[in-house]
Amino acid sequence: MSDADAQHRAGIAMIVAAAVAWSTAAFFTRLLHFDSWTILFWRGLFGGGAIALFLLASQGRRGARDLVAMPASGWLVAGLSTFGMVTFIPALQLTSASNIAVIIAMQPFAAAAIAWIWLRERARPTTLLASLVAMAGVAITVSGAGGVADYRGIGLALVMILAIALMTVVIRRHRDTPMIAAAALSNFLGSAVSIPFGHGIAAVTAADLGVLALFGVCQVGLGLTLFTVGSRHLPSGEASLIATIETPLMPFWVWLAFHEAPSGHALLGGALVIGAVIADITAGMRAPPADQ
Repeated sequence: MSDADAQHRAGIAMIVAAAVAWSTAAFFTRLLHFDSWTILFWRGLFGGGAIALFLLASQGRRGARDLVAMPASGWLVAGLSTFGMVTFIPALQLTSASNIAVIIAMQPFAAAAIAWIWLRERARPTTLLASLVAMAGVAITVSGAGGVADYRGIGLALVMILAIALMTVVIRRHRDTPMIAAAALSNFLGSAVSIPFGHGIAAVTAADLGVLALFGVCQVGLGLTLFTVGSRHLPSGEASLIATIETPLMPFWVWLAFHEAPSGHALLGGALVIGAVIADITAGMRAPPADQ
């Protein structure tokens, strides 16, 4: 096996592991019986600390400089990421993991729409068609909502993907943004804004801290680290395609641990959305470069 093949396989393994790590968000949220602000505070501390340590270990003084001398674009990325965090956790507490997973899978299409409006980036016809199919999937999922809490959770999830989609476009617009440093900062910002609202911050037990540490270090820190390193060995389209396994895995862990079965609407809507995402990414990988 050549070095290139070995690096490619290692990249695939790391992206798969990153998607598995990211998919545990709903599982950890179900384990913790605290208000969302308390969870955000401790998750942010552990997640931000893990990312900062990775940054310092991998980039040394440059990483430390990125943390303390963040450019304006980095603060914007961190702020949007923080906004996404403070809507994500309560959304998971209000509605099913399957509903949230379906909404999250829509994020690439939301980013494409924002890029078209802001940067005038033309979307491929396949992306437009896939967006329509994905929107139909979300509509089917929302139509199965069972009450006010479900609608509030789905609404918060929609706000979250808009924030993350906008963050993605900002990163594309400002390619020199120190993304890893901004991710660490966003976690610390999430902790800071949670302090006035968290009712159980001082009430967590040692066992709770263990779960919160795993939540922050594994789901946030390890997920980002594995994706960052693994994506260096793969084309971006292939990395994005592999990362879509987060969508079916998120409700799977919750079903396995808590017997939270997805509704028929969520299964049908999710199948449409994930199918649209895979089809669009595959078409993008096959498309010739723009300069050809």
